Amino acid sequence: MLPDVPWPRRQKFQDRGWLHVLLFMATLVTTTLVGADLYASFLLDFSRGTALPLPIPALVLRGFWYSGTVLAILGAHEMGHYLACRYYDVDASLPFFLPFPFALIVFSTGTLGAVIRIREPIRHKHALFDIGIAGPIAGFAVTVPALIIGLAMSHVARVPADFDGLNLGEPLLLKGVSWLLFGVQPDGFSLNLHPMAFAAWFGMLATALNLFPVGQLDGGHISYSVLGQRSTYVTFFMIAVAMVLSYNSSGLMVWTLAMIVMIVVFGPRHPRVLDEAVPLDRRRMVLALFALVMFALCFTPAPITGH
Repeated sequence: MLPDVPWPRRQKFQDRGWLHVLLFMATLVTTTLVGADLYASFLLDFSRGTALPLPIPALVLRGFWYSGTVLAILGAHEMGHYLACRYYDVDASLPFFLPFPFALIVFSTGTLGAVIRIREPIRHKHALFDIGIAGPIAGFAVTVPALIIGLAMSHVARVPADFDGLNLGEPLLLKGVSWLLFGVQPDGFSLNLHPMAFAAWFGMLATALNLFPVGQLDGGHISYSVLGQRSTYVTFFMIAVAMVLSYNSSGLMVWTLAMIVMIVVFGPRHPRVLDEAVPLDRRRMVLALFALVMFALCFTPAPITGH
């Protein structure tokens, strides 16, 4: 008879480091190419000049204004989740950065974002809340100074009468900081964003979308931690809101479809935790309100409009 030997438990926090480095380097390339294109557009001041304003190597070098900022924001967001998982001993992967290889063919940010993989259930509400909110707070903490510095390097320029490019939606945070630095732009003029400011704009958009209180998004974790199973009603309501906004803004359509697919695949109800009926303490309730403030400051109902 063989002795009863227990199966060895899988070690936590084991990663294929080479894969994370490879994806990071690929994302660095695609975002730097986008950054070079953004810097060229920044120098051209809304015009459609055919000649490059700087040699290609110089533009690529200046592309790091954008790529370094956007990778710092995304990295901070995901490392916030990861470190919170380490604190609660919830097995999770290091961040996977997701490059977008068609960076210069269509309008692109050069990346589809970054994610971590949580490999085991989160069993308690406090851990779920802390892991869910740690990412948005960490990303927001990098986004705000990046926005201020990026806007300080931006400038107001005249918009050509025949301009038919893309217009970016302005979150409340961007509007407030730009008003403090530049006041109100006169008719025919607009703020020409430095690539670092554009990276901060993307960071605000990523923060707002992740804070949607839907399903198993960061906002869904927070909503469930506060409301329990009643958060399912919030999920359905926010999906309806997103569908209405998508009707008037194609920029939100892809995100709305992604949320609908998530709800179909994983179901509308958030996975239950052991202490669902236990209310959050006051400190976490204050942080939940802060998450709502971050969402309000970073969200724009029409992220991208124009041709």
